[in-house]
Order: sequence, then C-alpha cells, then structure tokens
Amino acid sequence: METQLSELRDSARAAIAAAEDLKALDALRVKFLGKKGELTEVLKNVGNLTAEEKPKIGKVVNEIKQELQYALNEKAEHLQKAALTEKMTRETVDITLKGRCDAVGALHPVTQVKARVVQLFTALGFKMVEGPEVEDDYHNFTALNIPETHPARAMADTFYFGDGRLLRTHTSPVQIREMENQGVPVRLIALGRVYRRDSDQTHTPMFHQVEGLVIEKRCSFTDLRGLLQQFLNHFFEKELTIRFRPSFFPFTEPSAEVDIYKPETKGWLEVLGCGMVHPNVLKNVGVDPDEYGGYAFGIGLDRLAMLRYHIPDLRLLFENDIRFLQQF
Repeated sequence: METQLSELRDSARAAIAAAEDLKALDALRVKFLGKKGELTEVLKNVGNLTAEEKPKIGKVVNEIKQELQYALNEKAEHLQKAALTEKMTRETVDITLKGRCDAVGALHPVTQVKARVVQLFTALGFKMVEGPEVEDDYHNFTALNIPETHPARAMADTFYFGDGRLLRTHTSPVQIREMENQGVPVRLIALGRVYRRDSDQTHTPMFHQVEGLVIEKRCSFTDLRGLLQQFLNHFFEKELTIRFRPSFFPFTEPSAEVDIYKPETKGWLEVLGCGMVHPNVLKNVGVDPDEYGGYAFGIGLDRLAMLRYHIPDLRLLFENDIRFLQQF
C-alpha cells in the first residue's frame, strides 16, 4: 500500500504542476482529495491492514494529503498572479491618451434667448412673473381694454374651450393678475407660451413671448424708449439704430412698433410693440390713472432667436431636427 500511495502522490503532484488554469486545478482537487477521490479510495482499504500497519499507513496518508493540499494552494496562488498579470497587460491604460468625452445635449436656441432676456431685464431691476396658459375672457381681453367686437376675439384667431375659457393669446394677462394681487408700483417681465390660430414661415400656433410692464408715479415715453434702446443694444451686443412707428394696441395709448435698422440689407425690421399703458387698463385693476402711469412692451422670443442666430424659417425651432439643433 505504501507503494500505491507513493505512486498516487507522484501522479497528483505532476498533474497539479501541469494544471493550466484554476478550473483545471479545482478538478484535480476533487479527483485526488474529494470525498470520492483517489486518496479516499485508498483509505477504504486501511481496514484490511494489521494493527501494526494501520498507524504507519495512516501517518503516510495524512502527510500525502497535507503535501497535495499545499501543492494545490501554491499552484492556485501562482495561477491567480499569472491571470492578474495577463489581465493588466491586456487592459493597459495609456494615460497620455485624451479622455473620451460623453456627448451631451445643449440648450435649445429659444431657451438660450429666454435666459439672456431674463438676465438682462433682472439686471435692470425687473421681476420675472408667470401666469396660467389657460385663461378666462376677462383677463385675456376685457381687462386689457379689448372690446367685444375686436377681431382678436374671433374664433379664427383664438383657441377656445367649450366652457368659454381659452388658450392665452399673449402674456399680458399676467400683468393684470400681478397688479390685482400685488398692486402698484410694479416693474415686471412675463415670459411664456402663447397661442394663436396661425401657421406659416413666420408664424406658428404656439410661440414664446416676453412682455414687460412698468407702473410708477413718474413715467414717460422717453423712459420706455431709453429702456428698449438699452435692451436691444445689449441683447445683440452692438449699437443699433432704432425707430418708433405709430401703431395701435387697445391696451396702450400712444402705441408704437419698434424697428431696427439692418445695414446689410439697408432696410428696417420690426422687432417689438410697445406703448404707454391705457388709462382704462389701470382703472380695471383699481389704479388711479391720474396718480400712476406706465408703459408696456411685448417681444417674440422666437423672433429674437431667429435674428440672433440668423435662422431663416421659424418652423425650424419646432421641428426637432437634430442636424439643426446640433449647431447650438
């Protein structure tokens, strides 16, 4: 039996030394030292030995078992180090290479313009306010001195709901609500989406608008002109030539359209509407027009985006064409 054990030890050590990976090594552990392994099978015959041989063979078996377990552990450690070295060699990182940048999104051009407008007006002391997009007839029309016979109220221009409410056609109702809730004086800008039944190269059913309102005891058209000149110069980052053309809005009197001069085309381009707040609007919110006056202006954010970024077609702002948006 000693000869059999010696041959088993030599065979096991040779197999362990030749193992190429941890999986093969574990299979050898089971083969030689497992519950049904070759060494266990030898031990089953110990009962057939004499009383004198049993202790001697038992000692040899334990020594072989410890020797093979040590060989297995040593080989496993060697294979693990070799695997780690191979992995580190295969996955070497060249720290001199430029990093891989993740593709990130960017702000929509209208959002960029909105942020710039807010920044400029808040720097001038204006408060930004918001209001509901679903309005009632009073705040959208009546309180703003728009008569019931005005074309703006027609179904052809306004989106009405069955209960008489409507999608606001401008952000001016926010001005009414702010004066009703906070009183005067006020110095605010209102930004948001507005809706009208219109769709072509320069109009969409939904667009973005910013309106400003100043109500104070001492207020003049000269203040309005100076403010708009300052805003337009800073927004377009250059000195602009502007002109005020007489116009008509029910909620302002006098009213004007503001144009900027474009040297490249040698022509004028309309950018916004404005005027002094109509006395009837002040009366509708409980303000004495003999004590307070004010001015208001409205600007299309989409139009500002088109002018700032030289966008030829308004519809590009709403079509989500990735080729267009990637430019910003």
